[in-house]
Amino acid sequence: KVFPDLFQIIASEVSIDDVNGLPLLTVRDVALRGWRRTLKRAMDLIVSAMGLVLFSPFLILIAVLVKLDSPGPVFYAQERMGLDARPFPVLKFRSMRADAEEHTGPIWATKDDPRRTRLGAFLRRFSLDELPNLINVLFGQMSLVGPRPERPVFVEQFKQIVPRYMDRHKEKAGMTGWAQVNGLRGDTSIIERTKYDLWYIENWSLLLDIKILLLTFLRILRAENAY
Repeated sequence: KVFPDLFQIIASEVSIDDVNGLPLLTVRDVALRGWRRTLKRAMDLIVSAMGLVLFSPFLILIAVLVKLDSPGPVFYAQERMGLDARPFPVLKFRSMRADAEEHTGPIWATKDDPRRTRLGAFLRRFSLDELPNLINVLFGQMSLVGPRPERPVFVEQFKQIVPRYMDRHKEKAGMTGWAQVNGLRGDTSIIERTKYDLWYIENWSLLLDIKILLLTFLRILRAENAY
């Protein structure tokens, strides 16, 4: 008899087959293989390129406002962990003071975070600070949809306490993800986020990506847990 840990299979589609009386337990593996990965990359290239062109006037406006709002650079490059746990610089519009972590070190953003600039509070509320992520997508460092990337210092913490946490890195990090459109962003459960991320990796489809992108726009308008 086999008693698998519930969390180990909670994100997977499990089926039981019978071959001449021998029970076989099937657990879904990573869905993005072969041509599916090529298809996803093609969508990333097309959408990110079109987005950067169409939004370019808006991006320039935000860049000017960031520069006028507070001293410091327009963009903020922060190291995150992506595919195969390789670090890469995530590009964002700077939404906090230039010295935001000088005295605290790496910490998560909180609601009404005092480190935010005046413009930064607005940008973060509607996730506009993350629009430069489109550059990461265009260069292949990220995907439009996937598990949200975390900073290396937090990855080291989470992998010690969350089973299968590192399995999130079997696919590229995303600008948005299945966990985020289900309300798991900001200060929410890492365990729950991991479950949703693993379910996405094991059940990927192009239609699912499109659904997540559409739901993301609705979530942005509601600005839930965005700070």
